[in-house]
Amino acid sequence: MSAFIDEHRARFGVEPICRTLGVSASAYYHRATGQRSARVIEDEKLLRLIEEVAERNYGAYGYRKTWLTLKRHGVEVGRDRVRRLMHQHGLQGAKRRGKPWRTTTPDPAAMRSPDLVERDFTATRPNELWVADFTYLRCWEGVVFFSFVLDVYSRRIVGWQFASHMRTDLVLDALRMALTRRPAGADVELIHHSDAGSQYTSYAFQQVLDDHHVLGSIGSVGDAFDNALAESFVDTFKTELIRDRVWRSRGQLELAIVEWVAWFNNDRLHASLGDLPPAEFETLRNEQYVQISPSLNEEGTY
Repeated sequence: MSAFIDEHRARFGVEPICRTLGVSASAYYHRATGQRSARVIEDEKLLRLIEEVAERNYGAYGYRKTWLTLKRHGVEVGRDRVRRLMHQHGLQGAKRRGKPWRTTTPDPAAMRSPDLVERDFTATRPNELWVADFTYLRCWEGVVFFSFVLDVYSRRIVGWQFASHMRTDLVLDALRMALTRRPAGADVELIHHSDAGSQYTSYAFQQVLDDHHVLGSIGSVGDAFDNALAESFVDTFKTELIRDRVWRSRGQLELAIVEWVAWFNNDRLHASLGDLPPAEFETLRNEQYVQISPSLNEEGTY
């Protein structure tokens, strides 16, 4: 190709020939002179930044969130340029894969709470609606079960626990952690929603909900849509954390889960939160609430 351009460049010019042939003029000049254009050099610098974003964020982001992350760190670059470089170098976000292993085992004899959510996974404040579930990951030593409680308002993981079993204690420990984050003496209504697994319909679990004045809510048996937000989180968790990673021991896997939870709460961009991390979303909303709330007068009234 370079020989053809060399032969005809005096008659037609390099750029017209390259446009006709659909090749890069800068690439031709680089091969001919050994010098790289400023654009090529800048693309190489940007590519390194893109690769750093991928490494720090579990390879989870596609081009849009990669672009947003670069902007949040002061890198002004066009979204299409990020998309082009990622495409050229085979970089893409984590892709959903695999078939879920059903961890839910309903107890047909258990008394179940009614479904108070009815697939409306929205909340106007923290500690209004929590969704819960548990799943698993494998390592060379076996399986680690991961239980979580997610605040619907900010998508923040407010309670979690892992164990080598899926007994009721697993989900109870996650619930207890979440309850420690709830303001002491809170008198606002809180709903805890889960599927119909025997762990969530057990007497011990229901007793803890009652002791803390939390309303239990349970979806119908065998219907993932009744706990769709928790199911979606499980899909995200397994897709982003696994991504061709292998752990030798349960200890390594448990540490990896702890690190991922911290990243998910404090750094991961959520489209449903206006591309903010949960912790930042909560802080921003709290500041906005303080600014618009009327101040108390001396009598303690509004």
